[in-house]
Amino acid sequence: MSVVAGDLRAWIALLREHGELAEVTAEVDPHLEITEIADRVMKAGGPALYFTSVRGSRLPLLINQFGTERRMCLALGVDELEDVRRRVQDVFELLAPPKGFAEMIGAAGTGLRTLRDSKPKIVASGPCQEVVMAEPDLDLLPIMTCWPDDGGPFITLPSVITRDPVSGGRNVGMYRLQKQSRTTLGLHWQIHKDAAADWREGAGRMEVAVALGTDPITAYAGSLPLPRHIDELAVAGVLRGDRVELVKAKTVDLEVPANAEIVIEGYCERGELAPEGPFGDHTGYYTPVEPFPVLHVTAITHRRDPIYPSIVVGVPPSEDVWLGKATERMFLPAVQMTMPEVVDYDLPFAGAFHNCCIVAIRKAFPGHARKVMHAVWGTGLLSLTKAVVVVDDWVDVHDYEQVIWQVGANVDPMRDVLLSQGPLDQLDHAPSLQSLGGKLGIDATAKWASEGYPRTWPEVARMSDAVRTRVSERWGELGLAMPPTAGGDGRRRGGLLRRRRT
Repeated sequence: MSVVAGDLRAWIALLREHGELAEVTAEVDPHLEITEIADRVMKAGGPALYFTSVRGSRLPLLINQFGTERRMCLALGVDELEDVRRRVQDVFELLAPPKGFAEMIGAAGTGLRTLRDSKPKIVASGPCQEVVMAEPDLDLLPIMTCWPDDGGPFITLPSVITRDPVSGGRNVGMYRLQKQSRTTLGLHWQIHKDAAADWREGAGRMEVAVALGTDPITAYAGSLPLPRHIDELAVAGVLRGDRVELVKAKTVDLEVPANAEIVIEGYCERGELAPEGPFGDHTGYYTPVEPFPVLHVTAITHRRDPIYPSIVVGVPPSEDVWLGKATERMFLPAVQMTMPEVVDYDLPFAGAFHNCCIVAIRKAFPGHARKVMHAVWGTGLLSLTKAVVVVDDWVDVHDYEQVIWQVGANVDPMRDVLLSQGPLDQLDHAPSLQSLGGKLGIDATAKWASEGYPRTWPEVARMSDAVRTRVSERWGELGLAMPPTAGGDGRRRGGLLRRRRT
């Protein structure tokens, strides 16, 4: 699979071609009703939904476009999510010392487009500016109220574009926006996010642009936890195999994706905050009302017949599961740059990704598992991880039954549990202090004498290769329907990601 959609319309056509789109012509209400419909369909592994009649708006609405692993792969133009990792592996060499950004940006890739080749291209005009509203009016958009106790309607699938006040670099983030009036939005960027840093480090007015309804890769790029010096739109260019085209915004000094369906332009006055929330978030719980910046809308531009994109988050699994899983796979090379002993890792979606990290390592010295725990807690946004489970290299981190087997069999809580403290996700309601709390490390690796284990560590009860081969060869004559797969020897393959594929 190698086709990637150039814009949202091409993406919708691709979904339809692959039988991954259901068009709903009955009128639906963006207040709660669409959420209930989309949540049922997503949790059943159903198609993307294209609502053509949304109460209170003339715009159609697309939702659940990323709701299965198959559609996430289709969006990225790959056969499986592991292919994404291979596509961007050279890009993440930017993170590897001693090479710096300037050196790597000019280096030739090994069969991949470099970030230099994939930098966005400025064009004179684009479909996103076919119509410029005489008076910007957010009431014309079918902005959803997702959950009963939400503080109002929220834009949930935006590309929020800001500029670093120090370096001038661009940041693109997927930050929710609460509609407060026809011309104002509440901007929720958490304390650890790059746009929040842009907000803190500047002075006076901060310009913002919000792109809605781009091609799926450009939309997805805004969710990537990239270092501040790497442009999300350049990485989108690598994933697309084609540069993202940008046009100058009408009322702010920013560039916006030319292929977007809708663009909201505006500014925030530093120091001006307003209550934002509650919001039923990806943790499955409501996040409380807190003060966040106010976006004053100065312009809304759009295509002649724009399509509004949305996403529902809530009790996992929700549609954002596959955005997160794609990012997990993509960032394995970056994790291995700083921790080369890591064979693989998994961020369980039931743990809202940031609550748990399972890591398989090639253990090389006493205390190696604890070294990895501390390294995870010191790496980018993985630093927000609440619990780290470390297993040996042969364990399939995506097979949670196998991981729990190792935790139950190998862990002595008096010896193998590490308690620490550090930063936590701002959305985590568990700690007594917001964004700061306890960390849990579990060493589920086999223990060595050099780690103070006085007995002989047992071997896993595995069948010999000779017998396994012989039984596989004889399977046809046994008259059994069961496939000739490996038995209970601890080497089962095909973890949760593969079992959940639809």
